[in-house]
Amino acid sequence: MDGSALHDLLSGRRRDLFSSVLRSGLWCLSGGYFLAMILRNAAYNRNWLRIHRVTVPVISLGNITTGGTGKTPMAAWISHRLQATRHSPGLLSRGYRSFRTKVAEGCPEIPSGNDEKLVLDRLCPGVPHLQQRDRVSAAKRLVDEHGCDRLVLDDGFQHRQLHRDLDIVLVDALQPWGFGSLLPCGLLREPLAALRRADVIVLTRADQITSNQRGAFLQQLAKVRGTDECVEVAFTARSLIGLSGDTLPLSAIRGRRVFAFCGVGNPQGFIGTVSALSEASDLLSRSSSPEDPAEERPRNRPDQESPVNLTLELFPDHHHYDLRDIQRLSESANAARSEIVLTTLKDFVKLQSNAWNGPPLYAVDVAVEFLSGRELLEIRLQELT
Repeated sequence: MDGSALHDLLSGRRRDLFSSVLRSGLWCLSGGYFLAMILRNAAYNRNWLRIHRVTVPVISLGNITTGGTGKTPMAAWISHRLQATRHSPGLLSRGYRSFRTKVAEGCPEIPSGNDEKLVLDRLCPGVPHLQQRDRVSAAKRLVDEHGCDRLVLDDGFQHRQLHRDLDIVLVDALQPWGFGSLLPCGLLREPLAALRRADVIVLTRADQITSNQRGAFLQQLAKVRGTDECVEVAFTARSLIGLSGDTLPLSAIRGRRVFAFCGVGNPQGFIGTVSALSEASDLLSRSSSPEDPAEERPRNRPDQESPVNLTLELFPDHHHYDLRDIQRLSESANAARSEIVLTTLKDFVKLQSNAWNGPPLYAVDVAVEFLSGRELLEIRLQELT
């Protein structure tokens, strides 16, 4: 079941008998998951399970739901901000679905980092990044072997084994509460009450929702945390990056026939980015969100003068592209008579460039743009000692 079909099931948009029975079964499983999370958090809160500390401040970036919320560009922004204030940051993550390589013939394959590490290595050259399941050990290595004085823990909200000094939780504006249910009946990793542990809430893709949706989010946030204080950001496209390292301005896609593909946790975010660039949202047929009322439009939506024809193909999150995938995508883009192919930087770094035989391929380079609350986040970073 792909992401769109899963969301249709969990949201209740699929109303057939089989879907109703399946949701009932998932709801029962969610009860067991809820109990497990309550017991686990209680064990950490009461020090029954040990929380390990390192000698430098740890900044955690995490989610309350599954799926992509934009942690990678936010981790890059925080790393650059720390460097600008004369600190030596280090990046720390588990390395989910890492690539595996052989050091020599006959030797076993070893993990060599996942797509998020490849992107962060590109965005933050020179910043050490360790990926391993034992993040306590990795944190100590970053301090002892690399001289880091600040650690950025990726996807760390539920990883309570390592003490953190600043807990930042990212909430995706396009699907903030995971259909209101815990896994597997919904997308919530923990009950919403867990947000009280967070020091800072960051609402991502805040430019892609209406003012009414924003108001509803702030109301629910205040109900859960007692305050609606949060940081609001957008992921703004800056340029297009080609396989040979060349760049194009964003205006290059106007009026052109575009083929796009991605394999990310929240493809709707990428769809929104491309749609905002091309004003092609009316041509998208997959992963569409419910239509907004005519008088309601996402805030800060740019006006473009020349819409394009857009063909879209979606893959699972963290998809590893093999030669067959690349060949098929090349053929599909050619068959669609596309003039340019777009993907995310996260997908781009996993492609074998010499195998691409389609129209010119570019990654959409995005950066964090603060809509509100930047001062709040900067102050919390400065307060770390």
